[in-house]
Amino acid sequence: MHQNQSYLHPQMFWTTQHANPTLPNHPNVFLPQPPFPDLRKKRSKDGTCTCLLIIFLLVLLALTGVGLGTYKIVELQRELDQIKEISGDTENTPSMEKLVDLGKQLEKKEGRLAAHVTGKEGKSLPLAWEDTFGRAFTAGIQYKNRGLIVNQTGLHYLYSSVYFRGTSCQNKKLAHVVYKKSFRYPSELNLMENVEYHRCADSGIWGRHSYLGAVFNLTIYDILYVNVSDVRLVNFDESKTFFGIYKL
Repeated sequence: MHQNQSYLHPQMFWTTQHANPTLPNHPNVFLPQPPFPDLRKKRSKDGTCTCLLIIFLLVLLALTGVGLGTYKIVELQRELDQIKEISGDTENTPSMEKLVDLGKQLEKKEGRLAAHVTGKEGKSLPLAWEDTFGRAFTAGIQYKNRGLIVNQTGLHYLYSSVYFRGTSCQNKKLAHVVYKKSFRYPSELNLMENVEYHRCADSGIWGRHSYLGAVFNLTIYDILYVNVSDVRLVNFDESKTFFGIYKL
C-alpha cells in the first residue's frame, strides 16, 4: 500500500529596500485632505467695491444736476436783468426795438429754427423780402433768392400775410399763394392759397388783407416762396406784409 505523503514546502518572501510600503486597510484611517479656498471673503470684497462704485456714480450724477440747475438759474437771472434794463431805458432807443433785438439773440442762442421776413419793394415775382432790418430775423432758416430754405425735416408752422391796396376803383382778382420747390418734385407745389374778388363801389382808396397759416411736414432743402396776382397792389409795410416759418 502506498500512503500519500504530504510535503510541506516553506514559503519565502523577498523584500527590497526600494519597495513601496503597504498602507493599512483600515476603515477608521483617513488621509489628510488639502484645504479648500474660502470664496466668501472674496465675494464680500467684490460686493463692497460694487456698492462703493454705485454710490460714487450717484453722487457724481447729483452734483452734475445741481451744477446744471445753478447755471440755468444764473442765465435766467441775467436775461431778466437785461429785460429790466431795457424796459427802464427810453431815452435813446424805443424799448420795443430793444426787445425785438433781445428776442433775436435768444432765438439764435436757443438754436430754434425760425424766420420772419418782412415786405420789401419789388416789381417782379415771387415776392422779395427783408431778412435783416426792422422786425425781420432768421435763425437756423436761410433766406436766399427770395425764398426760405428748410434746414431740417419735420413739422413746421408756415404763415404769410399780404396787404393789397389800391388808389382807384378797380375790379380785381386778388390771389395770394404760398408754394414750395423741392428736389423730389419737378414742378412747384402750392401749399396755401387765397383768392378773392375785389369789387369797388366808388373811386376812393381801398385795401384788402389776406392771411395764410398752417402746419406742414417739410423736408430739408425745400424752398418756400410767396406769389400774388399783382405785385403793384401790394403794400410793403412790415406790419402788414410778412412771411415766416418756425419748426415745431
